Amino acid sequence: MEKIVITGLGAVSAVGNNSAAAWKNITEGVSGVGPLTLFDAAEYLVKVAAEVKDFNPEDFLPAREVRRRDRYEIFAAVAVQEALKQSGLLITEENAGRVGVVISSAIGGLVSLEENHSDLLREGPRKISPFLIPMLMSNGASGLVGIDHGARGPAFSVASACASGQDGIGMAWLMLRAGMIDAAVAGASESTISPVGIAAFDRLGACSRRGPGEGAPAPFDKDRDGLVVGEGSGILVLETESHARARGAEILAELAGYASTADAFHITAPHEEGLGGSAAMRQALAAAGAEASQLDYINAHGTATPLNDKSETLALKHAFGELAYQIPVSSTKSMTGHMMGATGALETVFCVQAIRTGIIPPTINYRTPDPECDLDYVPNEARQKAVKLAMTNAFGFGGHNAVLVVREYK
Repeated sequence: MEKIVITGLGAVSAVGNNSAAAWKNITEGVSGVGPLTLFDAAEYLVKVAAEVKDFNPEDFLPAREVRRRDRYEIFAAVAVQEALKQSGLLITEENAGRVGVVISSAIGGLVSLEENHSDLLREGPRKISPFLIPMLMSNGASGLVGIDHGARGPAFSVASACASGQDGIGMAWLMLRAGMIDAAVAGASESTISPVGIAAFDRLGACSRRGPGEGAPAPFDKDRDGLVVGEGSGILVLETESHARARGAEILAELAGYASTADAFHITAPHEEGLGGSAAMRQALAAAGAEASQLDYINAHGTATPLNDKSETLALKHAFGELAYQIPVSSTKSMTGHMMGATGALETVFCVQAIRTGIIPPTINYRTPDPECDLDYVPNEARQKAVKLAMTNAFGFGGHNAVLVVREYK
């Protein structure tokens, strides 16, 4: 089976508005979490978010397009521009039908939906934007990217909650392996820092209620109290090895394996023993033709909710046995916040960068060890280590588990 390789990376996030800036801040342990500013949160118990900062959409898109797109679609467009530029992939009349676009979103244009609903209640139905439907569609980002760049291969979005990014990348990987396409722009984008978004996650009991500078989120820490909502996009350019080599592209890494499973247990809680997650990890490794002993780094789902971190730790132990104690595991959500469907895509970008640089990013805000979370979480400081094989986990509401394996390319 031909290798599927990665030739471009793109990112917009709370820790940086391109992949290089995000990686620099992640490896330096810089938190993107700060006061919630995108709406008036005075009546909210949640006080912080991981917002994208210093970001002017009109630096990247015409003002007319900015007005017609939801924030999540804008993030995707910008990250795609970066990834395509790095890859050097040109989409032409000759190859357009062989280039796919899979940009996932768990929720779609929530911000636009809320804003237009408020206008409806205040001023009536004629106040609704004629662009609201394409703004709120979860496939909107994929469709717009296809239009922006002329890609005419398969274009769609995967919605599997917080596993959406990994599943979307996995779908592109499968299509490339099946010979349906030669290249794909794949990843995810999300923007849910809104009155309803924050209130809903808080009512679910999932959000941290710590204030600015109080160390939230704190994945795997004994005193963790919940996730911090983030936003942004992570994008990869994927190609078959032969296609990338034929055009002389620089190959950054190999996307070596993918697996997806379901817990069939509970709509919001992970399986208590992490059995679905552990199965996905084992299957992804098998798809990569690799052994657990070869794993150098695992980017954990690591949301900082009490149930997730305990369940994921058990999943790692079920998957790898005693080897689980020897593999560095970190949660970069401690810095980016939880970007819902998009976080896994950004974390895949981080795995590529870990392989390229030999740096494992830390889990920050880790102060008090939890006896039930007793693995090597790379606390607070990055670690120098050669990384040849990395894994990234994403587990979503609905019991979805998606795992990708990234390998050094030779």
